Amino acid sequence: MSDAALDVVEFLLTTSVYSDDRTLDENDLPPSFRRVFWTGGVDNEEDEEEEPNRRRHTGISRPLSATNSTAREATGVDRPWDAISELMFTERDEFSGSISLTQQEMAESWFAERVDADRLHENPTLAKHFADHDAIDGDVSHEEARERNRPIQADRVWIDSLLEEYFDTEEDEEMLDLVDVRAPEEVDITLDDLVLTDGQEAEIDKISKAIEHRDYLAEIGLREIGKLLFVGPPGTGKTSTAQALARDMDLPFVEVKLSMITSQYLGETAKNVDKTFEVAKRLSPCILFIDEFDFVAKTRRSDEHAALKRAVNTLLKAVDNISLIDDDVLLIGATNHPDQLDDAAWRRFDEIINFPKPDYGMRADILQVITRTMDIEEFDPQLIAEATEGLTGSDLRMVLREAVLEALTEDRRTLTQDDLLNAVEEFEERDSLKNMDMIEGDHDALVAGGDIEGTASDGGHEHDHDHDHDHDHSHDH
Repeated sequence: MSDAALDVVEFLLTTSVYSDDRTLDENDLPPSFRRVFWTGGVDNEEDEEEEPNRRRHTGISRPLSATNSTAREATGVDRPWDAISELMFTERDEFSGSISLTQQEMAESWFAERVDADRLHENPTLAKHFADHDAIDGDVSHEEARERNRPIQADRVWIDSLLEEYFDTEEDEEMLDLVDVRAPEEVDITLDDLVLTDGQEAEIDKISKAIEHRDYLAEIGLREIGKLLFVGPPGTGKTSTAQALARDMDLPFVEVKLSMITSQYLGETAKNVDKTFEVAKRLSPCILFIDEFDFVAKTRRSDEHAALKRAVNTLLKAVDNISLIDDDVLLIGATNHPDQLDDAAWRRFDEIINFPKPDYGMRADILQVITRTMDIEEFDPQLIAEATEGLTGSDLRMVLREAVLEALTEDRRTLTQDDLLNAVEEFEERDSLKNMDMIEGDHDALVAGGDIEGTASDGGHEHDHDHDHDHDHSHDH
């Protein structure tokens, strides 16, 4: 019997078991299944005394409808009924288009003979059902299956339902125009994909634990936590690290570039700042990523319009007033120009994480990750690392892209060391042309293991963090 049949039978069993077992919730359905049935909605019968100011979204209604269409969307099988039509325990209603199991016990036995515990752990609904009935060989745990599957809060359908519920007026829509809201499932990089130093891994682990145990931190009154500042040159992975944290922690990612909220009507800029923070609070728990934080310092030191200075003061006050513990918002600021920040900006953050350019060892590691799916004859990442001093993770990605494209012009999919070295040379030539009019700022001084000059001027922010790199994705700015 084909894999397609197994997939469709799993779908039918899941819809049947979930419909009958009221102890199961949305997080017991595999993401590809619940996406099909999610409609949004809020449970208004919740006991406010138990969880004040919390509303539980109940966006999947029972019974689940199994049709050719829903089965196709959930499983990716093009012709679901054709895949299972020869099985003795299935039937189709020609009028409604529904497909179902005529003998569920027979279907369960058929399915159990063909799957193992690993597959069941990808489906919490069936993991619980088969574990309760001791119907499969091997240890199957409902709890483990729940842990393996991302929660509904990480899905785009969940984010969209929140946006529809919380931003239903014209003014609300204007708020959303100021930010980019991304669901964790839409982030295509994880922390495991990044080249992290021990120091950076420790900092990321600390903040991950703080997010996980924020109720405990609130109980003991520890609220000065959850405001990070990422500093370093462009292309060193600041944005990618923030996104990967959102992916791994299953948190919506709300991004704003400060330069983008400066309205042509200057009096609106301060309001726009407030609006971006309001979006984050409505979507909490989430990560609010504020790029170009040096906008603060530039404005404070300039002779800009007074309205812009009011906007900056509004921003600093908003940073003061938002909290991981009270608002469920992790704030991450990022800047390419740490030398331009003053004490007023630095002291808003409880952790400063340095993103310098990678050193030799890190470049070699980054190159190995970038090339893990490429065919390269006698590849020597150390040699390429020696030839790429001063390049960022994003730069290395560009070098490999150039090498691949050059090989394709010769109808080759296998690269050589010479292809890579030639790509390095071409990249450096283009980079030299681009930097002929380089403005002030010695970013080459920011090398892994080095210090950040002019930072931590209030004496409390000097950290020996090196860097984690956007080696596999060039999302950083």
